[in-house]
Amino acid sequence: MLDFPRWKVWSIWALLAVLCALAIPSVVPERYTPTWLARAPRINLGLDLAGGSYLLLEADVNDLAGTRIETMRDQVQTEMRRGNPRIGIGDISTRDGQLSFLLRDPSQVDAARERLLTITGGGAGMTGQREWDIQVVDSSRFVLKPTEAGMTQAIDTAMNDATEVVRRRIDALGTREPTIIRQGTNRIVVQVPGLQNPQELKDLLGKTAKLEFKLVDESATPQQLAQRQAPIGSVILPYPSNPIGPPMIALKRQTILSGDQIVDATQTFDPQTNAPQVALTFNGPGGTRFARVTQENTGKQFAIILDNSVISAPNINEPILGGRASISGNFTVDSANQLAIALRSGKLPIALKVIEESTVGPELGADSIRAGVLASGVAVALVVAFMLVTYGRFGFYANLAVVINVFVILGVLALLKGTLTLPGIAGFVLTIGTAVDANVLINERIREERHRGRSVVQAVELGYKEASRTIFEANVTHAISGVIMLVLGSGPVKGFAVVLLIGICTSVFTAVTFTRMLVVLWIRRNKPKTINI
Repeated sequence: MLDFPRWKVWSIWALLAVLCALAIPSVVPERYTPTWLARAPRINLGLDLAGGSYLLLEADVNDLAGTRIETMRDQVQTEMRRGNPRIGIGDISTRDGQLSFLLRDPSQVDAARERLLTITGGGAGMTGQREWDIQVVDSSRFVLKPTEAGMTQAIDTAMNDATEVVRRRIDALGTREPTIIRQGTNRIVVQVPGLQNPQELKDLLGKTAKLEFKLVDESATPQQLAQRQAPIGSVILPYPSNPIGPPMIALKRQTILSGDQIVDATQTFDPQTNAPQVALTFNGPGGTRFARVTQENTGKQFAIILDNSVISAPNINEPILGGRASISGNFTVDSANQLAIALRSGKLPIALKVIEESTVGPELGADSIRAGVLASGVAVALVVAFMLVTYGRFGFYANLAVVINVFVILGVLALLKGTLTLPGIAGFVLTIGTAVDANVLINERIREERHRGRSVVQAVELGYKEASRTIFEANVTHAISGVIMLVLGSGPVKGFAVVLLIGICTSVFTAVTFTRMLVVLWIRRNKPKTINI
């Protein structure tokens, strides 16, 4: 029992001192924090405490289906051209949610099927079904339909990717500890503490940021543009800022470059007009392709398309080399910066729309914090009074452990850069109330051993040894419940579980190891013949 080496004593004191020091920045208001403490980790406050914005985003599944059809069209055209021998096909139809095309040479049906099998994917997840159903009609027409299993897998993949893109975009805004989680099949919950005006966030998240470069089809007549009848192999898209004609323009269907090949995008200013613009840097293959296309089409127009709307259609006056380009248009500094963030973080694989939004004011959070601090203070005061009256010196040691445990929990939360929510405060108060459970068990066990005639050292040694087993088992079952809430819960439930689990670990350490050290040091120094417990 008395074998408590000096290195262990100093290690415990040092560990507790460091963790308590980590709690200081979170306890002291930011305006009173010294400069040297400004960069120390702090506990972030959740939406219900700091106020902020809440958005519920819903994905447009129909848009994803159309995008898959268009992507498959490009893949089919490329695959039929690149093989040897080349397989000739007619114009591809994308009506009624399916893709169909006619072979010019019916004898190439088997070869065409083999090539289609390589681009239509294998089994969709664990279902064993293919992502696309391939049928041959009238011996020379292929019809490709997306299967239900393939569509389900595509939605799941797109939603996972969209969640990550949303997270990168919000992080680029410099906000602190946003909560971004999937809800159901096609929804994403976004909570951004501290953001009182959600409009900027809505504008940024509403952009799919699908950037494309295409050549302008200069053969299109004004009549075709007016009637929105594109020449074969082309498509007509809106061009709202067209300076010389109608707000429509005809473009070659083939994309010469896409936003996937952008490695960086920044908001800059045009050196000639000082107007805001977005500077782009392409990756190696993208820069090479862009240079080759501009070399082969010098003197022609190419269009810059963002989210299926043309924002600029400049002339290619000379080859654009070096893997760099810029987008200019009717930008403000804010809109150019938002576009740069959207392009930098990647395009959304599926269109998202806001179906629910709310703003929580900081006043409500301040009231919650005051109530939480009051509840914590009352809990600490009552626990301290009870333990001191009931167990005397041993109660004082337990109380010291409770107070240190409060700061240790805050320090661990700060170290983990955790977010404290209103349910988290509830978990905090619950942890304080139960932090002395271990000391109650230990003290009662010591009292029983003294009644049996054990010496002070033997009673203390057996009290800690025998009670520790019960304490361990009780806290394991407690922790299991917390882990289940952490894994299966979300939002407030998860916040409660995090604080609860941290509190379980820290309270066991302070209530058992720390108080045992204090008792050992007291017994060594005073060598008491009896104890009042």
